[in-house]
This record gives sequence, structure tokens and C-alpha cells, in this order.
Amino acid sequence: MFLAWKEFKKGKKKKQDVQEFQFNLEDNLFQLHQELKEKTYRHAPYTAFYITDPKLRHIHKACVRDRVLHHAIFRILYPIFDEQFIFDSYSCRINKGSHRAVRRLKVFCRKASGNNSMGVVALKCDVKKFFDSVDHSVLLQFVRKRICNEDALWLIELVIKSFRADKGVGLPIGNVTSQLFANIYLNELDNFAKYTLKAKYYLRYCDDFVLLNKNRTELEWAVNKITHFLGSNLKISLHPNKIIFRKYHQGIDFLGYVVRPYCINLRTKTKRRILRRVNKNNLPSYLGVLKHCNGYKIQKIVSAKLEKYNSI
Repeated sequence: MFLAWKEFKKGKKKKQDVQEFQFNLEDNLFQLHQELKEKTYRHAPYTAFYITDPKLRHIHKACVRDRVLHHAIFRILYPIFDEQFIFDSYSCRINKGSHRAVRRLKVFCRKASGNNSMGVVALKCDVKKFFDSVDHSVLLQFVRKRICNEDALWLIELVIKSFRADKGVGLPIGNVTSQLFANIYLNELDNFAKYTLKAKYYLRYCDDFVLLNKNRTELEWAVNKITHFLGSNLKISLHPNKIIFRKYHQGIDFLGYVVRPYCINLRTKTKRRILRRVNKNNLPSYLGVLKHCNGYKIQKIVSAKLEKYNSI
């Protein structure tokens, strides 16, 4: 619990609810431990709000006590499940992330195209309302494959069903455990794509995934197989408007970047957002985004804009 608290409080020390919890830290953690030991613990309701990131997202925030517990659960479960995930799953994993996923896609494109000497088609898909559609009973089946301890299963089930227990579906965007549960759920898709469909060039970031092939017909066949698998095994579906076929030389739009044969460019919408929002406070963050692509020209525009702003 204390290790989970240490991990949780990073970057949150100025939050009022975190300070209130810390004021009686030992009492709060020992009480939480006692409730878990006696199985009297109950998850508190969530606080819901919206953020724009850049699209509108419905966030559900747990209280500090529950979030500390989420971190404790995550710390124990992550190494148990992470070892079974495929290499090319990049969301919310140590030494992975969106930038590594984009670089990996670039490597796949180069290999599939024979160093840009042959045509390659990319299939990009998105699961429709994924976090709202995760089936609790199906998720618990996957958890039970690796976890046998009944006390642990009791707690995991309690956390999963703390959100929309009446509907039996959905994970709250905002829980650190939701990120792990999402990977556990979609690991079934990863295994299906890699080992049943024998997809040589496949990678996934959260509910977005890409397959590469020289033959579009084979990718269309893969879409039909994946659609059937998701519906029958995971009770989720692909977003019909986000099943996209794209030739490599046209550029593959993925995670805010566009992968092309001889470069990686920033997505046009992302570039416009940076130019619209950049200021001296968020400049380091945006420069970090630009260093992962051919963004020298944009960097010059951003720097000139800030110099003009500072001179006023």
C-alpha cells in the first residue's frame, strides 16, 4: 500500500483531495488494508467529467483511496500479464508507447516493401467504443486464466464491477487498472491476428491496430475474420467508418503521425493544433512531439511565433 501511494502521488501533491488523504496517511492506508483483509471494502462512486484530448472523452475519476488501491493492484498484476503479451502491443507498457509504435510501423513498412521497392497496403482499424463495450464476464474469464487466488479474484472482480455493474459492460477511462484490463482483453485479438491469421506485420496501440500486406484482397479477408472473432469471442465490433485501406506511398496515418516511404510527418490536424495552442509553458512538450518526425520546418515556425509573442 505504501509503495502504491508513493507511485500514485507523483505529480499530484498539490491536489486538495490528495493532500487531505496524506494528512492522515497511515490511518487511511491501514484502514484500507483492514477492510481488504476482512473483505468489507467497497468501491466508492466515480466522479464523471469531460476532457478534450483532442476529441471529447468522458472520464470517470475514482476517489484517492480507491485510486491508491488501483495502483496497488496494477503493481502486482502488470508483471504477471505483461509477459504473455505480444511484442507489438504498445499501449501502457514499460519501454513501449506511441512513438515506439510509430517507429515499429516504419520498420514493418520498410521490410514489407523490400526497402521501398514494392507496393504495400495498410489496413488500419479501430474498435467501436471499446472502453464502453468491454464485457465484465468475458474480461474476468481472461483474468482467471492467470490468477487463481480467490482473494485476489474477489478484489479484481470488485474493481471491474465498480463501473456500470448494472449493465455488465464498460471500463472507466481514468483508472490505471483500465489500461491493463484493456491489454488483457485485446491480447486475445493480438494472438488471433498473429497466430491464427498468421499476420507477419501486425501491431496494436490500445484499440487501434494496423496490418500490412502486399495484397489488399488478403487484408479484406482478414477484416472479415477479425470482425467475426471480435463479435463471437469478445462481444465488441470494429468501427465501420474506421476500417481504412491505405497504400504505403500515400502515407499511413497512425497515432498522430503519417508514415511515408522516406519520412515520418506530423498529422495535419496535430500540426494545426500545435500552431494554434503553443506557448512558452507547453513548448517543451510540443518540441518532444516534433523530434519524433520530420518536423524541422514546424519547429522553426513555432520558435518564430514564440519570439514574436515574447517581444510584444
